[in-house]
Amino acid sequence: MKHLTAPVLIMLLLMISCTNNQKENLTSPEKSSYLDYSGSDDQITGGIKMIPVETAIGTFNVYTKRMGNNPKIRVLLLHGGPGGTHEEFGNFDGFLPKEEIEYIYYDQLDSYYSDKPNDSTLWTTEHFVEEVEQVRKALQLNKDNFYLLGQSWGGILAMEYALKYQENLKGLIVSNMVASAPSYTKYANEVLGPQMDPDVLKEIMDMEANHDFDNPRYSELLMNHYYTEHILRMPLEKWPKSVNLLFEHLNPNIYVYMQGHSEFGMTGNATLKDWDVSGRLSEIKVPTLMLGAKYDTMDPTYMEWMASEVQNGRSVTTNGSHLSQFDDPETYFSGLIKFIKDVDAGEFK
Repeated sequence: MKHLTAPVLIMLLLMISCTNNQKENLTSPEKSSYLDYSGSDDQITGGIKMIPVETAIGTFNVYTKRMGNNPKIRVLLLHGGPGGTHEEFGNFDGFLPKEEIEYIYYDQLDSYYSDKPNDSTLWTTEHFVEEVEQVRKALQLNKDNFYLLGQSWGGILAMEYALKYQENLKGLIVSNMVASAPSYTKYANEVLGPQMDPDVLKEIMDMEANHDFDNPRYSELLMNHYYTEHILRMPLEKWPKSVNLLFEHLNPNIYVYMQGHSEFGMTGNATLKDWDVSGRLSEIKVPTLMLGAKYDTMDPTYMEWMASEVQNGRSVTTNGSHLSQFDDPETYFSGLIKFIKDVDAGEFK
């Protein structure tokens, strides 16, 4: 065998080195820290923290669960109801982890997974705003990473929080909630109600007039003729388990007290029936996303208008209904993820 010349030898060594590097890259990919809970104070609980909240009648614990780890993007989820649960966000697990967005489930006081003092003196927007603020501090969320997403009643709470504490926020997301309870009631009665079968609507309205809300027929009519059109546009037998758990775990006491019995807006003695911050939206300066839906119980045109009222807003309208994360997840999550990433990159317009 002839001796190899110096240039040939160098070339062979380089080829061997490149091959080894390629093998190393294939066998040792760079690991993401997104799912690394090592050394965190919630590792042993799988991200769950029961956070003490001080109230006028004592200190109680609320449930939170952190999903993922991204110190730059942390989304606190405010569920609806009032008296609902974090289970309404059950399919967020299917969309946000691949984007490495950290999100935090949270059951408000008197909701299923949290303490239940069952004291109506705490069932006010003022209390719940301060509760969110205490949760924020406990989780060390701040203006550099804190996104607040509220859906339905959670949207009311998110707007109220922003109007008082927006200096703590990096971004605000209002999902499926208008800024005026009277406007919500008007839309339900003047637009959505007349779309129903007149005989069905009359039967529902007669039972409401007689306060016959516990009648199984009332729930049956609503579920089959209203909920499957405007709450979640799927046959009832195909509703996801997390949505069924949301309804199973709903606290009716706080729900009726604040929202009322009727699904056609807020009526009777509901404490939220006159709630309206439409005239204050212009005070909100932080980047804001309004997530509406074509078939929602909330007027999608009104939600588009809300995005023009805040100082730095964007609107996305899905083809879904009130739980549009389930019946139009493609539009819902693509809009949500783009908003968060645009804000994070300083490219939000």
